[in-house]
Amino acid sequence: MSEIWCNGLWLPAANHPGTAQDRGALFGLGLFETMLAIDGCLVFADRHLARIQKSCGRFRWEIELPDLRGIATELLVRNGLAIGRARLRLVLTAGSGPLNDLASGADRLVWLSAFPAAEPPAFLTACLSPWPRNERSPLAGLKSACWAENLVALDHARRHGCDEVIFLNTAGHLCEAATANLFLVRNGILQTPPADSGCLPGVMREVVLGLAGEIGLLCAETVLMPEDLHSADEIFLTSSIRGPVPLSRFETRELPPGPVCGQLRAALTAAIDRTTANRAV
Repeated sequence: MSEIWCNGLWLPAANHPGTAQDRGALFGLGLFETMLAIDGCLVFADRHLARIQKSCGRFRWEIELPDLRGIATELLVRNGLAIGRARLRLVLTAGSGPLNDLASGADRLVWLSAFPAAEPPAFLTACLSPWPRNERSPLAGLKSACWAENLVALDHARRHGCDEVIFLNTAGHLCEAATANLFLVRNGILQTPPADSGCLPGVMREVVLGLAGEIGLLCAETVLMPEDLHSADEIFLTSSIRGPVPLSRFETRELPPGPVCGQLRAALTAAIDRTTANRAV
């Protein structure tokens, strides 16, 4: 039986302790992080913790997070996931409280769960979302538990024979995918929408921008238009579990494999290998 860690306790996953009045479950007033572990080691844990702490500040929550690495190590062992790839999810909910006050309740939950993670796919396919991202939303840039919009968009992708959707924002600029950040390559330059497009400031997005600089790739955060999807030499998506994954098709446009995504995947693998090797010493 799988287990979770919640508010300092080890519990069977089936005995989730949420209450009927938790605003996280009822209204999506919560935050989450999805993290990769390889052979028992969390990957880029400090970046994930920094982001969720910053997001807590947006809700004016003062939450002292636990020793995530130590808990994650034990969680992976308890769930038989200490070898290979695993997906860990850290979730914070608001708990009960009035609807006109964001303050977290005394019964708020902080929990960590773990699941097997598949190897990254060789490629993905995507179509344009019929719904825009609202870059002026108070939730813009947050990995919020209010995630049904993304699930509806992913269902749209599935029904149109694709893996992902790409959102425009209300200004008509490219923003992000439902579960990933968006990168284009044009004339050898790596481009991605800026944070003020409304996209999530993804951990892997940040890592990829850093790796691009290390291996000598020119890169820019810049406003991108829908037509850029039809002229880009490469399009790829990035997420914490999959890393950079190229698109082989955007709607009806077939995209051949390109060198830049491959270079970045190799650089990421080397960076993760260094991290896990240092942790094991």
